[in-house]
Amino acid sequence: MDFIRNIDCLRQIAREVRKDILTMLNKAGSGHTGGSLSAVELLTALFFAKLRHDPQKPCWKDRDRFILSKGHAAPVLYAILARCGYFEREELLHLRELGSRLQGHPDSKFTPGVEVPTGSLGQGLSMANGIALAARLDGLSTRVYVLLGDGEVQEGQVWEAAMTAGHYKLDNVCAILDNNGLQIDGWVKDVKNVEPLAPKWEAFGWAVLEIDGHNFGEILSALDKAEEIKGKPTIIIAHTVKGKGVSFFENKAKYHGVAPTNEELERALKELENA
Repeated sequence: MDFIRNIDCLRQIAREVRKDILTMLNKAGSGHTGGSLSAVELLTALFFAKLRHDPQKPCWKDRDRFILSKGHAAPVLYAILARCGYFEREELLHLRELGSRLQGHPDSKFTPGVEVPTGSLGQGLSMANGIALAARLDGLSTRVYVLLGDGEVQEGQVWEAAMTAGHYKLDNVCAILDNNGLQIDGWVKDVKNVEPLAPKWEAFGWAVLEIDGHNFGEILSALDKAEEIKGKPTIIIAHTVKGKGVSFFENKAKYHGVAPTNEELERALKELENA
């Protein structure tokens, strides 16, 4: 795909992606709203401005890889993949239907553009390490990007994977932490505090970048810088807002796994249109 680096264009794509997310969730009557909306700018920047990929050749050997470790946020990935051309946008309206390619968590066996099945939290970074090591052995320039949730990093396997990536100096791995502060049971700091994040990742041998995860300028700059860092993996700690873009969804744990009602959808689409 041709890269889009114009921030106004990326903002417009992000607005449309949010509309698609809300519409498909409403149609399905279930799914994860808050964590899908918080990651919109991150995935928009990745797929339209950084990731080397080809919707016409999903299995292109030299492509970069993206792993949605927080697999419950599948709606944002599906909306992005549809906008890129991996499948028709009309298919989004079949989210979570029996027999649909768009299940509640990503399925690489059936859905073009999905690299690995995810949803059992804590496993994505381990898979990213494996792919990155294989690319190194094969002499490929492939980079592997993995999106983690801040509630997810309460999982011990994440830190085993962090240790592994640091040990093997996997500079072709870039983790992105969707640090929206909330998980299904409430504020991450109250359920099991994961701070201080930056010193922990640095102690495991990672380069750490911290950004506003809704600011395209900062996102693009961090992705560019991560690509230049050699000898160690990079994590981008993206400070985000759960439910971003819809005022009455923002910073509310209630909407972690609740789809918008018809009335909420109508209000949300109007708000996004006027944003």
